[in-house]
Amino acid sequence: MKTYAGIDLHSSNSYIVVIDEKDNRLFEKRLTNDLGLIIKVFEQYKKSLSGIVIESTFNWYWLVDGLNEAGFKTHLANPAAIQQYSGLKHTDDKWDSFWLAHMLRLGILPEGYIYPKSKRPVRDLLRRRIMFVKQRTTQILSLQSMITRNLGIKMRGNEIKKMKEDDIENILADEYLAFTAKQNLKVIECLKTTIRDIENKILEMAELSPEFIKLNTFPGIGKILGLTIMLEVGDIRRFKKVGCYSSYCRCVRSERISNNKKKGENNRKNGNKFLSWAYVEAANFAIRHCPHAQKFYQRKKAKRNGIVAIKALSNKLARASYYVMRDQVDYKPEYLFR
Repeated sequence: MKTYAGIDLHSSNSYIVVIDEKDNRLFEKRLTNDLGLIIKVFEQYKKSLSGIVIESTFNWYWLVDGLNEAGFKTHLANPAAIQQYSGLKHTDDKWDSFWLAHMLRLGILPEGYIYPKSKRPVRDLLRRRIMFVKQRTTQILSLQSMITRNLGIKMRGNEIKKMKEDDIENILADEYLAFTAKQNLKVIECLKTTIRDIENKILEMAELSPEFIKLNTFPGIGKILGLTIMLEVGDIRRFKKVGCYSSYCRCVRSERISNNKKKGENNRKNGNKFLSWAYVEAANFAIRHCPHAQKFYQRKKAKRNGIVAIKALSNKLARASYYVMRDQVDYKPEYLFR
């Protein structure tokens, strides 16, 4: 007799359910997040256990890694793709963990990708870099806004980055405005140093693998963006089609169409937000360095607007990079933009 297990994982506890081939519940209990206790439960079912399903929450690393190392087969459930019967009146942790095991038994479990443990720390470090970059941009925009509001002049972001405290005193006469602007500059400089340190640390420990080296042939994708894409993608072969990869990068529209009319939207957040950011950044750089990309952007912008044009270009680059990574070929803009 085969058995199946589902774990509804929370920050401090987990609800565990083990079922058999007829959906009979053999075990169900809430346990604290103690790996030893959880493994002890599954040891008694080890010979019959076909798999353990854990929902992909923010804190799944320790549990999946621990169960794998103990010899259990784990599955990471994709919560964005899980559908339950809409007529249910009441659900709780007990039901959710049972539903995970039930879907595994039926072979209909929508699974997420379990990223290799050895590469996870470097990927997460790059994600922190993205967070610091966004925080620096927030500080720059805040200082720009204050200068425009009080002086009526527009300063570019690069000009803000080069400013010193003496420059602030020269343009802002008011004591409190100057003090506020100096605090912005301090935070910008601190974040700039942090970002540079992270980049140096990553570049000394990580290199582009063979299938990702070709990414550097794209105008606008340098070492950092190339590493970001490589570490977020993992194994490019897990995407069967280019459309699957483009959707994972959040480069396609999320719409429900019926009779050629828009009836609503689906889950726009389904996919990888870090790859979405990386390809938007690559699109902005490509406009500056690639005449083909610039013409495509201007043509799209004339029809709609700049935001739609950037997303359209990022989608083109994502689709092109899929073939470049999968087939190990150089990027050729004349083929992409012909």
